[in-house]
Amino acid sequence: MSVLHLSKTGTYLHFDRAECEAAGETRAAAYQSASPFPHIVIDELLDPAMLRQVAAEYPSLEGFTHFDRDQERLKYQFTPEKIPSALTRNLLAELNSIAFVTFLEKMTGIDGLIPDPHFSGGGLHLTKRGGHLGVHADFNLHGEMKLERRLNLIVYLNDDWDDSYGGHLELWDTEMKACEVKVAPHIGRAVVFSTSLDSYHGHPDPLTCPPERDRRSIATYYYTAFDEKLADVPARDTNFRPRPGTGDRIDWAARAHHFINDWVPPRLQRYARRLNPIR
Repeated sequence: MSVLHLSKTGTYLHFDRAECEAAGETRAAAYQSASPFPHIVIDELLDPAMLRQVAAEYPSLEGFTHFDRDQERLKYQFTPEKIPSALTRNLLAELNSIAFVTFLEKMTGIDGLIPDPHFSGGGLHLTKRGGHLGVHADFNLHGEMKLERRLNLIVYLNDDWDDSYGGHLELWDTEMKACEVKVAPHIGRAVVFSTSLDSYHGHPDPLTCPPERDRRSIATYYYTAFDEKLADVPARDTNFRPRPGTGDRIDWAARAHHFINDWVPPRLQRYARRLNPIR
């Protein structure tokens, strides 16, 4: 039985706020005390039968491009306006609802969470065989809404996923010395974790699933209002980090961008970016 249930009003599915609040309070201690940074893994957060339908109603890949660089390869993203499934759009809307936000607030202890109607970097994800996502810390400020990023939610959609296929989410310690947590991406399994400049995570090894399979997930992100203490905190793009003892490549383009952003006076930045056009 799933942790949270979706009730139906007419044809619309929605969470119950009281149930969400109770479920969040029950898991607060586990979330807030977790290492290497606050997080939780919840099996069957949502109904697996519904998630199987979401997985079956993915958009066609035709006409879409994927990430293709050393740090992230063969990964596709679909925001709601690119998704033909009414069920998936309904679910994504509810993951941004006050009921679900209440669940997150009670569990994490973070008040005033704000969902992202732009789904920047979020929505549906799909990674093909051979693809990966290097270990990284996420961008920290929402460029359009001017908010601080605080939480990630990932819900996996992979039925009959053999662990030998890979695709495990890895959570690394803040000094990038060791992976402390590995999460297999089985259907119905959800991961929530706090985001910061050193909450390093990813699935860095290439997928070895059969050619006809791929790794699918839902991703939604949550923010809080910009705090005055962040006035002097530099904005950060996704910050990929190489794992020790591996052949992971340093993301020199991002490092150059961070250097320019931190140290070059604003009037000179446009000239520096002409020399290093990473955007």
